[in-house]
Amino acid sequence: MSVGLTPSDERAVGDPPVGRSDALKWPPRLWVALFIFSGVILLDGLDISMIAVAIPEIQAEFGISAATAQWLVSAYILAFGGFLLLGGRCADLFGRRRVLVAGLGVFAVVSLFGTVTNDPFLLIVSRFIKGMTAGFTGPAAMSLLTTTFPEGPHRNKAFGIFNLFEASGYSSGLIVGGLLAGLDWRYIFVLPAPIA
Repeated sequence: MSVGLTPSDERAVGDPPVGRSDALKWPPRLWVALFIFSGVILLDGLDISMIAVAIPEIQAEFGISAATAQWLVSAYILAFGGFLLLGGRCADLFGRRRVLVAGLGVFAVVSLFGTVTNDPFLLIVSRFIKGMTAGFTGPAAMSLLTTTFPEGPHRNKAFGIFNLFEASGYSSGLIVGGLLAGLDWRYIFVLPAPIA
């Protein structure tokens, strides 16, 4: 997915500095690409933090200990961190877009599986698989962003927006998770599927 800027969009070394408005004058396809990449990292952040507020409800429904319920968070984070390097390497070998799309597909399917399972062990396994797919989609999205936007002000602005979405996912996940858990904790597993 090489939707880069045209050479006329890039600033030469001797040109005057690019103003704030000039740096963000991108064609619509670049904005769409940026929001897709940012949406991926937003989804990863949401999925990590949303589950934390639903742990008491899940624990009560399945009658599991607090230590077991904590694995709903730990399994995701462990898999996410453990597969980041492999995910980045696979994106290089098999294609960034292909890895991103495949990862999002698996993420959506496993999210839906989490809504129907009545086994706490399978729920933890689904969280592990979701964390693993996030370990593939995160590096692929970041790599696509890096290759789509040229080095300099354009890439800096793109990464600024990308990081804003990432931070928003972690922080708003607690609020969204709390609202969904108030209805039914299974909605926390439903929400990521259509987004993915």
